[in-house]
Amino acid sequence: MMEKRVTEIVENVVTESGVALYDFELKRTAKGLIIAIFLTKMGGITITECKTVSRKIANILEEEDFIEERYFLEVSSPGLERFLKLKKHYVSAIDEKIKLTFDDGKENISKIGILKEVLPNEIKMEIDAEIIEIPFLKIKKAKTQFDFKDDIKKNNLKKKKGE
Repeated sequence: MMEKRVTEIVENVVTESGVALYDFELKRTAKGLIIAIFLTKMGGITITECKTVSRKIANILEEEDFIEERYFLEVSSPGLERFLKLKKHYVSAIDEKIKLTFDDGKENISKIGILKEVLPNEIKMEIDAEIIEIPFLKIKKAKTQFDFKDDIKKNNLKKKKGE
């Protein structure tokens, strides 16, 4: 009941605020319940937008007062290195560097490569100039990888080209 109402509040506030819900978690810890909300939008989410959503949700939670235990509300972007859990997360990461842990039938293997394509049941990833296909059912963990060196190189190339 409590989880359902928190979910409704989060979804409604996020929709009204013109941002998108990237991920949402309710985590029970020794210190209390953590309500972790990750927001996104085209062009990037701002701190002000996160703060606005946080205040709106906090006000509703305080007003309705239905959470009986101690809780903490965390609202942020998923970050430069974000976990890929849903198919839409993978689609948003096409052509990005990702770290993937998957079951190859014998053991869990971790690889870093470029996500090239997202299909209904699998992804295609470029690793060492080779395209490999990995079924979603075999993926254990996936996360984008931000490489500061690559970003600096890209920005230097743009400056040289006069962009």
